[in-house]
Formats: sequence, C-alpha cells, structure tokens
Amino acid sequence: MNPISRRQLLKTTTATLAATIIPSAVPNAVSFAQEKDKLFKLDPLPYKFDALEPHIDAKTMEIHHGKHHQAYVDNLNKQLVGTAWAGLPVESIIKELDKIPEGKRAAVRNNGGGHYNHTLFWQMMAPPGTKPEGDLLKAIEASFKDVESMLKALKEASLARFGSGWGWVVLKDGKLAIVSTPNQDNPLMEKGGGIPILGVDVWEHAYYLKYQNKRADYLDAFFKVINWKFVAELFEKAKKA
Repeated sequence: MNPISRRQLLKTTTATLAATIIPSAVPNAVSFAQEKDKLFKLDPLPYKFDALEPHIDAKTMEIHHGKHHQAYVDNLNKQLVGTAWAGLPVESIIKELDKIPEGKRAAVRNNGGGHYNHTLFWQMMAPPGTKPEGDLLKAIEASFKDVESMLKALKEASLARFGSGWGWVVLKDGKLAIVSTPNQDNPLMEKGGGIPILGVDVWEHAYYLKYQNKRADYLDAFFKVINWKFVAELFEKAKKA
C-alpha cells in the first residue's frame, strides 16, 4: 500500500470535518452560524403604547405586546431553532402544522399562531380616522349589507367564543365570512378556513385591565380603532392568493 502524503492526509481530514459541519438534506440539519439570523423577532408597535387611548389603554398594550407576544416569539424560537423549519415564514409554518414532528406540533401551533395572530393584530389597529372604502367596502356590502352588520356578526362570534380565542373576518370562496378560533389558532391552520383580513383577540389579557369581564365593551372599543387601510391591504392580498 502506498504511503499517504502529508498533503493528501490534510485534504482527506478537511473533507471529513466539512461533511460533519455542512448541513445535509436530512431534516433538522442547519448551520449553527445561521441560527441567529433565522430566529423570529418581536417588531416594535407601529405606534406608541398610548396611541389608542381611551379605547385601548397604554398599560394593556405595553404588557400585551412586551410580555405576551414576546413570550410567543421566544417559545416558538425554542421549538424551531436547529431544525429544518427555522428561517421559514411563520405563515408557511402554521399552514403546514401536520408536517411538524408530533412532539413539537402543539407548541408550534400555540406559539406560532400567537406570533402570527398578534403581528397582524397590532397592525389591524390605529388611532381613529380610517374607514372602509373602495373594493373592501363593496365586498362588505355584498356579504353583510353594510359595515355595521359585519361588525355585529363579528361581535356575536367573538362573544360566543368560550374561554380564550379570536374572532375573524375571512375571505373564503370569494366572499367575506365570520369565523372564530380557540386559543391561538388561525383560519389558515384549517384547509378551507379562509384567509383572515380582520381579527380581534378575545383572550382576557387583551382587555382585562380596563374592561375586566366586559368583553362586549372591549369589542365596541376595538371597533373604534380598526385600521381599515391595513384591512384593505390584507383584502387585496387575499384576493390574489
């Protein structure tokens, strides 16, 4: 057998080390050098904590965003870091929950849904001043007769949600519809569930400091700070999906 030269030995050793570090096509393989870039982050609110006063109080916004939403982000990252799903958009993850390993699925569902829902929720609110118009208004009138009727239906569905969850307006089969989901579930998690364009959080942490157990009063307050411009953007995006 011919002796291996120093150069050949070095080349062989380097290749062997590289094979143990560079990710393969096997699920859950990821480069540690990329993990930090693939973590989800909590974006700042698009307005100050007190911007929605007197309808939604500043302290609730501060705790809801900085504590509750941050916890969803942190817990989601713990489940995904170092896996093949790290780095994917959260929307893609919650649409494909059946592909998540069973041992992680419930945590990814709860925290991925929490992150996605709240990311939309903050943008669905703004200081009063916007109103539905254009194609969005036409779609509302075609499905519910008028805006007031749609909000009434959304309120009823949100009040009927036992315990914690969300009320939604979704685009489904070309029409707007009202649905509600438990916990941090989202209509995207169910096939044929529709695409959300407006959602309201009815977990108690969203309103208890100001409204205590008066969920109906909170919903009325939420309706006063809907960011209809953002809702219209989601509607246009949903039509193209």
